[in-house]
Amino acid sequence: MDKKNKKETRKRNKYLSGLLFMLIGAACGVLMAIYLEAISKSDMPLGEYIFVFCLMLIAMYVAAFLQIIIHEAGHLVFGLMSGYRFLSFRIGNLMWIKENEKIRFRKMSLVGTDGQCLMCPPDMKDGKIPFFLYNLGGSFMNIISSLIFAGVYFLCKEIRYLSFFLLLMSVVGIGVAFMNGVPMQLGSVDNDGYNAKSLGKSSAALRSFWVQMKISEQIAKGLRLKEMPEEWFGIPEEDEMQNSMTAAMAVFYENRLMDQHEFEEAGKLIDQLCSMNTAIVGLYNNLLACDRLYCELIGDKDEQVINNLRTKEQLKFMKQMKKFPSVLRTEYTFSLLYEKDMAKANQIKEQFEKCTATYPYTSDIESERELLQIADEAAKVLGK
Repeated sequence: MDKKNKKETRKRNKYLSGLLFMLIGAACGVLMAIYLEAISKSDMPLGEYIFVFCLMLIAMYVAAFLQIIIHEAGHLVFGLMSGYRFLSFRIGNLMWIKENEKIRFRKMSLVGTDGQCLMCPPDMKDGKIPFFLYNLGGSFMNIISSLIFAGVYFLCKEIRYLSFFLLLMSVVGIGVAFMNGVPMQLGSVDNDGYNAKSLGKSSAALRSFWVQMKISEQIAKGLRLKEMPEEWFGIPEEDEMQNSMTAAMAVFYENRLMDQHEFEEAGKLIDQLCSMNTAIVGLYNNLLACDRLYCELIGDKDEQVINNLRTKEQLKFMKQMKKFPSVLRTEYTFSLLYEKDMAKANQIKEQFEKCTATYPYTSDIESERELLQIADEAAKVLGK
């Protein structure tokens, strides 16, 4: 599939996910209408009626939030059943991570994800590991919980507001299960169903999945990419880059080059990946653009290259990820070396320091601090 067709596919899937979201909203709206109609037949005062309506709207958001928790809990439960070990659990930007055998609270968010449950994979045997239950466990748990909520609803049918919330949880759970379980390539990330489908098709993708999970495990332990086994990193063959799971290995290879301060090689690799027809997901593409911008800023500082990288889409992404270390590092370097706005650069550095207090991965922070120092040294050279 060429770049144009892939872009159209992602666009269709984005519309499809939007349609599913609207259908979930419509189903919730029908439930609200039915219950509000029943309430309107009573002698309830207008003020109380409006209050109940507002509570029902809040209940929709609460149901969605709870089903996201249930979804990530499904990955955890089915992962443990498959031999995986707990690493981290995130809902929104709230994250619990295992550090030195203790569970600690941290903060981190990623565009395109409402939550994430990362686990340490079992060792590969004959090039295989269990992946199906871990990847689709979230959707399975949503469906199971929806059936339970529907069953309890029939037991509590006469309790008006409780029965409404139980039905709401059931409807939202089915919706979340479909949005994550039906294979789709979305704008920023691929959903669980698509990942499971990709892993089932390719042994190379399965190994890539295992390596990525092992990398996450080592990062959580405080290791940097440059300290990890060299055999974990490499650029896949071009035909293997059509699988998003395998294509991600090229991104990790580039990330390692950045950690090794091989900026010229990293920049060339990013340019090469951008010229190729790959299945690298949107989130990684945007983070690669941040790295490419940094490499250019501390290198040739070609104005055309810099302007081409700072597209409307990229700037929107960087705004959404404004508390992410590599984004802050890139914005700092841009303000310092291109705009030469020291006051703005210092503000961004303060934001970076504030971010480090709750960011989960100390090794990432250590790496990013070095890149900030390199930018500072480049600024001193320019100032001479």
